Amino acid sequence: MTNPRIREIKHAQKESMLLQEIGQLFIQISQDEPKLQGLFLTRVNLSPDKGKCTIYFHALGGLKEFEEKRPILVLYKGSLRKALSQIIYGRYTPNLRFAYDHILDKQRHVEDLIDTLKDEGDL
Repeated sequence: MTNPRIREIKHAQKESMLLQEIGQLFIQISQDEPKLQGLFLTRVNLSPDKGKCTIYFHALGGLKEFEEKRPILVLYKGSLRKALSQIIYGRYTPNLRFAYDHILDKQRHVEDLIDTLKDEGDL
């Protein structure tokens, strides 16, 4: 019987490796596809069964800009999976899903609130 902590560590290592490899592949794709300029890979989330991989992006123009560029990302989904299958070790390559990362928007909102409170405190 395996230790659950070891399983968590291996899962985190796999996510880290996927983030690194997908990041490198995305840089190559964005050089070939100028319409993807302005998208930034922020994190990767691998499902517990390792069958699904959600790739989170942030765009300077927000969710609207990401939704405009998502169809272009979907066109590259097959070639990304093929490249990953040749790089990562494992029986299966996870199915890729592209999503907008709202965390950075929330962080920016909290920082704006803190700045507002600081300004009010100076009065």
